[in-house]
Amino acid sequence: MLEVRGLCKYFGGIRAVDQCSFTVERGSITALIGPNGAGKTTAFNCISKTLRPSAGEIWLNGSRIDTLKPHQVTRLGLSRTFQISRNLEDLTVLENLVVQSRVPSWRALFGPAVAEWEREKAMEILEFLGITRLAHEETRSLSYGQKKLMDFGALLMSDPEIILLDEPAGGVNPRLLEEIVARIRELNARGLTVLIVEHNMDLVMRLSHKVVVMAHGQVIAEGAPSEVQSDPLVLEAYLGGAQTLPVAPTMEAVGHA
Repeated sequence: MLEVRGLCKYFGGIRAVDQCSFTVERGSITALIGPNGAGKTTAFNCISKTLRPSAGEIWLNGSRIDTLKPHQVTRLGLSRTFQISRNLEDLTVLENLVVQSRVPSWRALFGPAVAEWEREKAMEILEFLGITRLAHEETRSLSYGQKKLMDFGALLMSDPEIILLDEPAGGVNPRLLEEIVARIRELNARGLTVLIVEHNMDLVMRLSHKVVVMAHGQVIAEGAPSEVQSDPLVLEAYLGGAQTLPVAPTMEAVGHA
């Protein structure tokens, strides 16, 4: 579904992403992992066109997208979240979702600020995420984890075929994280493709069908979680050759702590 070919992103003499290539199969959950500074988020930014690649090609459903603008990529079915929540704090949760919905035509710009179909769709998404109680709360009053859920809901407003999640587990408490994981699995079961950048190795190994590992801007390994976990190149990149990758405590372990 998504193919990254020889992707490069340079910042002066720094090669943040250097000849990076990998694929994401339709209907899969693929994790993009690597040590700090590996180039994961930069690659994400190039795929979603938050950044312009220095070289290489990115293809989505057979169409090249690295030459397009961000809103054009979104129209083709790709949406993403960010490590740090990007929201309009003076608006309610419901309104933050509505502003992410697709505008069917320019005539819609002359209609009500929140159309009835947009309100209904946003409420359905909030119900799916279990946060309808927050619909009319100002975003500034939300907890960090609640903002993550809202961001998740906002990207669903554009009816994406593939979503890119940038560290969804970062800063989220274990209970809320399990809710996010359950929603990701349910959406994937419905056919949504997921590409995720994450440092929580326990989450990656439990959730992913395929893992792509980056180091120094390049892909050094890819395969099933069990294969990647014991790959010598991956262990060298993370730990200098230790026997196994570190994993975050499981949710059950956290609950017993």
